[in-house]
Amino acid sequence: MSGVITLSVWQVMLSYVFVLVVLSIVIKRGIRREREILLASLRMTVQLILTGYVLTFIFSKPNPFITLLIITLMVSYAIFTVFQKFRGKLSAGLKKTIAGAMAAGTFSCIFYFILVVVQIDPWYQPQYFIPLAGMMIGNSMTGISLGVKSLIDGMTTQRQLVEDALNLGATPKVATHDIINSTFDAAIMPSINSMLGMGVISLPGMMTGQILSGTAPTTAVTYQIAIMMGILGSVSLTVILLLQFGYKTFFNDQDQLI
Repeated sequence: MSGVITLSVWQVMLSYVFVLVVLSIVIKRGIRREREILLASLRMTVQLILTGYVLTFIFSKPNPFITLLIITLMVSYAIFTVFQKFRGKLSAGLKKTIAGAMAAGTFSCIFYFILVVVQIDPWYQPQYFIPLAGMMIGNSMTGISLGVKSLIDGMTTQRQLVEDALNLGATPKVATHDIINSTFDAAIMPSINSMLGMGVISLPGMMTGQILSGTAPTTAVTYQIAIMMGILGSVSLTVILLLQFGYKTFFNDQDQLI
């Protein structure tokens, strides 16, 4: 198998032609997105360059405390991103639930995957731990964002139905049963859809990266299958924790809608 093709700075710069194509389209169509596109491209570039240097240093000096610190920062930033996305729409109780669900759901799945599935030795090996954890955290953040949006929308649009059920003697758990089910379904659907087309419609990022680095496709496939199961579990656990405790934040101590 041939070696890895290293891209020069000029080759990377040539890829920015795609940004120019997008800019020309939005300008011609009168879509006011030029600033966001330029900012996203610049921010992505700077962040990835800095990440590359940081990871190079971390990989050369594995340390359990540094690895745990990085994972904690990643989870914290994911929680902060969700808060920012729904700024002004989250109660204090729902914020605590989001933070708890993200932390408990992602950390439990990450450590199970690292210790039981992959069985990395030592467990804190950052070359494996950080990329694998990053995929789980990123997908869980997407799932919980969809879950929060669907939960808020459901409790708003179906408020009267919930109140009617409460008036008939239903508990908050029973009154919100359908909302919770539809929210969970909406939150995990992107993960399921990506699994349906994987290997036929698209080659996922982790598998593509391993193949480009010279790893045998059969080896890359085994890792990809395992990580997709881990991602599905992390998203599902995170979202269900959010819903099991999150719906309660819409009620007061007398089981009345706030």
